[in-house]
Amino acid sequence: MADIFIRNVDWLVTVDGDRRIFTDGALVIQGDRIIAVGKTYDLEAEHASSRHIIDGRGKVVLPGLIDAHIHTAFQLSRGLADEVSAQKFLFERMYPYEGLLTEEESYWSAMLCVLELLRNGVTTFIDAGNYQPHQTARVAGEAGVRCIIAKSALDIVKTPFGALPETFIETTEQALERAEEVVRKWNGAYDGRVRAWFQFRGIPNSTDRLISRMKELADHYRTGVQTHACFSKETLESCKTQFGLTEIERLARLGVLGPNLLLVHAGWVSPHEVQWMLDHDVKIVAAPSSSLHNGYGCILMGKLPEFLEMGLAVGLASDHASSGIVDLVQEMLLVSGAYKEVRLNTSVLPPERVVEMATINGARCALWEKEIGSLEVGKKADVTIFNARTPQWQPLYNPLSNLVYSATGASVDTVICDGRVLMEGRELKTVDEGGIFDEVARLMPGILKKTGLAEKVRPKWPIL
Repeated sequence: MADIFIRNVDWLVTVDGDRRIFTDGALVIQGDRIIAVGKTYDLEAEHASSRHIIDGRGKVVLPGLIDAHIHTAFQLSRGLADEVSAQKFLFERMYPYEGLLTEEESYWSAMLCVLELLRNGVTTFIDAGNYQPHQTARVAGEAGVRCIIAKSALDIVKTPFGALPETFIETTEQALERAEEVVRKWNGAYDGRVRAWFQFRGIPNSTDRLISRMKELADHYRTGVQTHACFSKETLESCKTQFGLTEIERLARLGVLGPNLLLVHAGWVSPHEVQWMLDHDVKIVAAPSSSLHNGYGCILMGKLPEFLEMGLAVGLASDHASSGIVDLVQEMLLVSGAYKEVRLNTSVLPPERVVEMATINGARCALWEKEIGSLEVGKKADVTIFNARTPQWQPLYNPLSNLVYSATGASVDTVICDGRVLMEGRELKTVDEGGIFDEVARLMPGILKKTGLAEKVRPKWPIL
């Protein structure tokens, strides 16, 4: 007797090696694994008595969505950094905010973030790195989702781009020791759903030793290392001023380009650097709403279609609540539509490519593609089910087209991760939504007070 039998699915999108799509499809789950995928009439007789049966009529089933870069610590910062420059965004708003977060605030920020991710169909996320990664791990463990955490690390306090808050200051050895401690403690936690990586947060704010040693540690522990890279003209110029090299040139000189290096944004990249990234199978993450909100130019200057055509793994991400949407479904539309606009080419980034970014490519970015990212026998049972009986999904001729061009995360009906139902019929099973909202409301006044941003974020229109 199987644990879960999803049957009569209108459209079952596997994203497997052959990219098969089943009509009247079915999926069978035993424990945390998928044990059968196919047509309902082929699987019905054997699995009709499964413990939990989900009717897929009027539904579109996909692999669990993968958000390849999200700052869980920034979830309580939504609305605190609008209409400011990249420099002010980081050094006057986000870094001071993050530096003042308490353990409690970090926990509820992560909880609110995971709630939003779950509601929008995400089963796996890569946290961008923060200073209390144990809270992110704890939340993911409690909620039942899959994630990668990292201890944030910086060891250059002042650059031409800006100066860091005192709360961020660490020596190189402190940063390395603390990052390694996180990997030792958390990598493989919660039955393997939580993994831990290394992270140097920004290339201009990291010494050669920090970058090189982080890569060595990642290789030693057979894990990944991530960093923000080439996300704005300002960071590019800052790196050139400090080191006489672009960000990618510096990484190449240090010998850290490799298949376990994840570069987030990577919009301001030169042609010769593209070849280096291809040669070393570097992983890349696009965060379109973040670039659009902050005017980074990653889409205008970016080479994402070329990366994909060359076979590089390019994932999709929300980035964070203070500039992103935290809805990976809407990010699909943004990345496809924005590149069509700047390239004046409607054939750029078709739905098939974009769905791959949010599923199997995200799994490649997470170094997890052998277990997640597609619906295949033997893989982990991570599943996202959309309710297609909603206006945004109708009429439904092509599920990939509707998903990318008209759907939102609000149409996610059911989420399964590691064979466990986390949401069904929009009812959450593992998190207390009302309790999260109550805690966020309680914490908001204190965050505004200690950051001193209350007046700066007030609406420009009169409040009566």
